[in-house]
Amino acid sequence: MLTYFLKRVAALVPTVFFVTVIIFGLQQLLPGDAALILAGEDQDPQVIAYLQKKMHLDEPLPVRYAYWIGGVLQGDLGESLRIQQPVLGLIKEKLPVTLQLASMAMLVSLLIGVPAGVISAVAKDSIWDYLANILALWGLSTPNFWLGILMILLFSVSLGWLPASGYVSPFEDLSANLAAMVMPAFVLGGGLAAVLMRHTRSAMLQVLGSDYVRTARAKGLNERTVVLKHALRNALTPIITLGALEFGTLLSGAVLTEQVFSIPGFGKLIVDAVFNRDYSVVQGVVLFTSSVYIVLNLLADMAYFFVNPRLRG
Repeated sequence: MLTYFLKRVAALVPTVFFVTVIIFGLQQLLPGDAALILAGEDQDPQVIAYLQKKMHLDEPLPVRYAYWIGGVLQGDLGESLRIQQPVLGLIKEKLPVTLQLASMAMLVSLLIGVPAGVISAVAKDSIWDYLANILALWGLSTPNFWLGILMILLFSVSLGWLPASGYVSPFEDLSANLAAMVMPAFVLGGGLAAVLMRHTRSAMLQVLGSDYVRTARAKGLNERTVVLKHALRNALTPIITLGALEFGTLLSGAVLTEQVFSIPGFGKLIVDAVFNRDYSVVQGVVLFTSSVYIVLNLLADMAYFFVNPRLRG
């Protein structure tokens, strides 16, 4: 297992390098001069010169990349020139909010999508299969912002059960926190549940038709054991891949959902940074979320190792 793990880690090193190059390069393609924007309406030449020097905008592109990557390797993602705070501090401030939202949304999607996919595959061409596919199609077709607005109108405005927007830290009031997060978590998790359901159904149908499943049934094992122990376990590989990638997407910031429910997560942070040409924040947040994707893929590979016995052979 250690050899397998080290090989996977070694393969990620060039990936991380190219990610940093792409992040830095694409950032430079944004139109406008960050120094002019940050200088305000007066655009004092001395202020502009100071900002250009501070952000190394007067240096060649390779030199600016070297400054940036050198700071990254030392744990310094730069400083937001707009609000004068370290980027790493902003990430630490927003990460718990987005992490909670992503975790709750992933939990909702797993609780709905995987069981629905298994039932749909086992009861193929039945009323349950058609119903699950209709719900999946609805989940895939419904825009998050539209569903969020409808849920606010129903549960907040009409029924008054949940707050319409805002965020409360769980350390201040756990019940208020859960009440504020349940609707956005369901909005994000509902769409992801539809994707998980379709992938689970497809994988289960393929596995249920395999020889070892027919052999298990021929041995007289009950259907629940065949489905849950033999079929589902071998169908988990594509589900693990999809779950890891989608969780990374959730962590990168569900911009529209966070805007609808006024949740101060990564989505709002990155949108504000792009509009204000706050290069350090954009680069730091995108680098962090890209690193999360890479780590989640590594964890998915490790999960394959335990789920698929053939990798241990």
